[in-house]
Amino acid sequence: MIAHLRGIIARTTPGEVTVDVDGVGYRVMVPLDVWEQVEEGTIAKLWISTFIREDRFDLFGFLSTQSRTLFEEFLSIPGIGPKTALEICSVPRGLLSMAIREQDAAPLTGIKGIGKKTAEKLLLELKSLAEKLPELFAGSEQGPARSVVDPDAVSALEALGYDAPTIMHALKSLPPDLATTEDRVSAALRSL
Repeated sequence: MIAHLRGIIARTTPGEVTVDVDGVGYRVMVPLDVWEQVEEGTIAKLWISTFIREDRFDLFGFLSTQSRTLFEEFLSIPGIGPKTALEICSVPRGLLSMAIREQDAAPLTGIKGIGKKTAEKLLLELKSLAEKLPELFAGSEQGPARSVVDPDAVSALEALGYDAPTIMHALKSLPPDLATTEDRVSAALRSL
């Protein structure tokens, strides 16, 4: 198992970075908050969770062991695979805490592949997880600090010819209650 990688960020795309460790490039899938914080050409340390299947060997990276633990706890929820767990990790923790506190599944329906029924089941699992491991949600009681940045919205805006800094500025200024990619793209286009 790989516990962490420390190296130069060679390449970034929404939800993924390539970490160059002594000349070997490791493709690491990351939550959007990690992607927003690391820059190409800088040195970063990512805490790794490894997911192995018969046909894949995937690395998932996080800036803290706490975030990695949260990801691994999400994987223990029935029906949640690594990509969905990573999508959940991309939701600001304050927004997750608020959803749990208010028993509001709406923020979870904005996650790719999660409908209303699944979001309601997921909310129950998250509540149980927050009770079992409250330290993973500590410091997030102030509510959402920023908008959820949707990788599909980023891709759609890139396809329309906008550059990454412009896209990120537009998407970060959106209210967090926009539930679908289409809503986020429409709102971002109105602000551009």
